[in-house]
Amino acid sequence: MAFQTLVREDSGTIAYLSRAGKQPQILWLGGFKSDMGGTKARALDDWAARQRQAYLRFDYSGHGASSGAFADGTISRWLDDALTVLDRLCEGPQVLVGSSMGGWIALLAALARPEKVKGLLLIAPAADFTEALIWARMSPEMRNDVIEQGFWLRPSAYDDGPYPITRALIADGRKHLLLGGPVEIGVPVHIVQGMQDPDVPWQHAMTLVERLSGNPVLTLIKGCDHRLSSPAELRHIERALEGLLAEI
Repeated sequence: MAFQTLVREDSGTIAYLSRAGKQPQILWLGGFKSDMGGTKARALDDWAARQRQAYLRFDYSGHGASSGAFADGTISRWLDDALTVLDRLCEGPQVLVGSSMGGWIALLAALARPEKVKGLLLIAPAADFTEALIWARMSPEMRNDVIEQGFWLRPSAYDDGPYPITRALIADGRKHLLLGGPVEIGVPVHIVQGMQDPDVPWQHAMTLVERLSGNPVLTLIKGCDHRLSSPAELRHIERALEGLLAEI
């Protein structure tokens, strides 16, 4: 995969892939520990090629081909990556497609750059996940590891081994929590959510729908888990994106 590189002001690098096409451009925002080579990111690139739609995907710091260590990452850092890409690589109107953690990043980016963002497609959106889906589920022993050691090693069903949940990640996440009140997003929002998702339960997506302004569209897929990467599930995502574009 021959990627391009954007150099941040701090000399870190963000790896990305860009496809020219018609506006609005689709900007892919991946999930926690995911990269731009993932199944959904590649499937939407194929869709963009068929539709002749502009499309850009990138890796957050500490992910994929970008510089940095994953353990040093925070929501602030990854949001800054997204805003740097929006500001320096994205021209014209943008539709943000955020998967899992990328859904939270997409919401925060839309609030920060309302003049650029024209719509959101959120796939199993993990808004506030550091607090609501990690910290709230931790045992006292796990929380003590985070506080005393600075991290807890979380087992993963998606990776070869566990990965660190750091004290910095949890503390920084609290600066960006959205679900405690109204989420005033002034553009169309479509959400695709599996109903057998153990990582981001469908009830979490319902909480987001209740908090969002306007009339968000929610598609619940019975029997589907967090991956949402089978051919049938990918088609649901494509249809949701097509519906969102028709609404803009």
